[in-house]
Amino acid sequence: MSTALSQNRGLGAMIWDYLTTVDHKKIAHLYLVAGGFFFLIGGLEAMLIRIQLMKPDNDFISAGLYNEMITMHGTTMIFLAAMPLIFALMNAVVPLQIGARDVAFPFLNSLGFWLFLFGGLILNVSWFAGGAPDAGWTNYAPLSTISPGHGVDYYVMGLQISGAGTLIGGINFLVTIVNMRAPGMTYMRMPLFTWTVFVTSALILFAFPALTVGLFLMMFDRMFGSVFFDTAAGGNAIIWEHLFWIFGHPEVYILILPLFGAFSDIFSTFSKKRLFGYSAMVFATVLIGFLGFMVWAHHMFTVGMGPIANSIFAVATMAIAVPTGIKIFNWMFTMWGGNIKMTTSMLWSIAFIPTFTIGGMTGVMLAAAAADYQYHDTYFVVAHFHYVIVGGVVFGIFAALHYWWPKMFGKVLDEKLGKLAFWPFFVGFHLTFFIQHFLGLMGMPRRYWVFLEGQGLETGNLISTVGAFLMAIGTVIFLINVIYTAVKTDKVGGDPWDGRTLEWSIPSPPPHYNFTQTPLVRGLDPLWVEKSEGKKGMTPAEPLGDIHMPNASILPFLMSLGLFIAGFGFIYQVDNKIWLILVFIGMGITFGSMLTRSLKDDLGHHIHKEDLEKDLEKGDGQ
Repeated sequence: MSTALSQNRGLGAMIWDYLTTVDHKKIAHLYLVAGGFFFLIGGLEAMLIRIQLMKPDNDFISAGLYNEMITMHGTTMIFLAAMPLIFALMNAVVPLQIGARDVAFPFLNSLGFWLFLFGGLILNVSWFAGGAPDAGWTNYAPLSTISPGHGVDYYVMGLQISGAGTLIGGINFLVTIVNMRAPGMTYMRMPLFTWTVFVTSALILFAFPALTVGLFLMMFDRMFGSVFFDTAAGGNAIIWEHLFWIFGHPEVYILILPLFGAFSDIFSTFSKKRLFGYSAMVFATVLIGFLGFMVWAHHMFTVGMGPIANSIFAVATMAIAVPTGIKIFNWMFTMWGGNIKMTTSMLWSIAFIPTFTIGGMTGVMLAAAAADYQYHDTYFVVAHFHYVIVGGVVFGIFAALHYWWPKMFGKVLDEKLGKLAFWPFFVGFHLTFFIQHFLGLMGMPRRYWVFLEGQGLETGNLISTVGAFLMAIGTVIFLINVIYTAVKTDKVGGDPWDGRTLEWSIPSPPPHYNFTQTPLVRGLDPLWVEKSEGKKGMTPAEPLGDIHMPNASILPFLMSLGLFIAGFGFIYQVDNKIWLILVFIGMGITFGSMLTRSLKDDLGHHIHKEDLEKDLEKGDGQ
């Protein structure tokens, strides 16, 4: 109904629609576009790094610019690409999987996105404002506190604003999953993707405040003259590392867990079997979340915490491999004896298993504190975390996008192009990073701008750079696929994969209100339960009636815009107090919007039963 109207209106109306939307499905589109944009920027930065390291004594970019590149590549990929792409999947899928009409707080959902976007923009404005952050993506003190210029200030402000958006998103999904499940959807009937999002949201709730505190202290050190990290004045530089990694290690699981859930759904769907060991998978997910907070100091074995602390964190780090191993075996047992359909989505998922296992294996090697002294500042670590983050998270994002694309856009991505994108990326990835384990063991240090001739590092680095170009080719083919699909492909029905979970029981893309009638869940894989009894769709849990939906609002955009403006004021007031005007203007916009939101009653709107009946007759409903 509403889609036909929006197609008839102009571009301006569509832009306004997306600026003001509180619909989780449109917010998923926004996260997808913004995350994809930052992914391309991060990829470009990676290409420049690899070109610089293509041959010995290269002078393609200067040492200072190289530091900015490695800092911005890491920061962009983790905070501005991986996180929002995962939030895109969470927004697109979770409310549908639990049978909800929207998330618990649609307004906050919109606010979370705009905060993330404006935070990311602040970070990238630094390129044009006299230099990007250059203290590494971990921003270690005291290097970051004495870094000249405003680069690190941009890092601090950008991540503060962006992190607030992520925190809001995490709280929203926690409440949604606890409160908004359809009748009969008990916790042990939730699809694995919803379970992993639930645990991830809890991790966000507990991990991000540590980063927020660290960034606040850094902000006061750099912008208001405090000395939290200045050892000469009685501060403590190591405290930054603790705060950063208390956030930073759970962050790794925040990135990977939702994709573990996506893989579980994909293996189950394309093997035509229910997931093997469902309850063990749920337990393993919760255990990973719990243990994820007990291992942060394994990033700090070389700091000098002493043998007892090192041993405790080493054992905890090795222990976390166990629940991950449970998952790997359960995925393989799910496929065992299944009727496997080799779609692009399944291809990415199967490729993930050996790739991620290698990443986990090198992780256990790094967990041995004594050995870590040798590995720590070498390319071995770079190879390890790229096997986990790219081999796990990026492979997972590609798999999940191919799987849920028809649900988000009503069209299936072209399978031939999908497989054509997979092979150069997959081969390129292993060429790039497998060799880096050996470069590291041969003594090539991390974060170095050049390496010298005659050290035996030339061939490995050249192979690594060639691999990076292959990954870039794979990414470009994927983008071509997206454009080709948008222009060429026919629309598909609600259930192109013969799915098992609730999201496949409604049309693609779903109507504004998701479910005409809330479905009744009668078991794990609820749609499969209905199919096995020969029914077409879900059994409704309620009679057809009016549906209450929230109104769109421009206020989340304005609140975030205010913080964006104030951010520049905070950064530059160090040079001249006149910049404080921007702080007052920006905070005025933000607080004004918050006041408006508090005082103005927004009661939403109703979709009437008669309109729903018309939709059902046209076949737009459930």
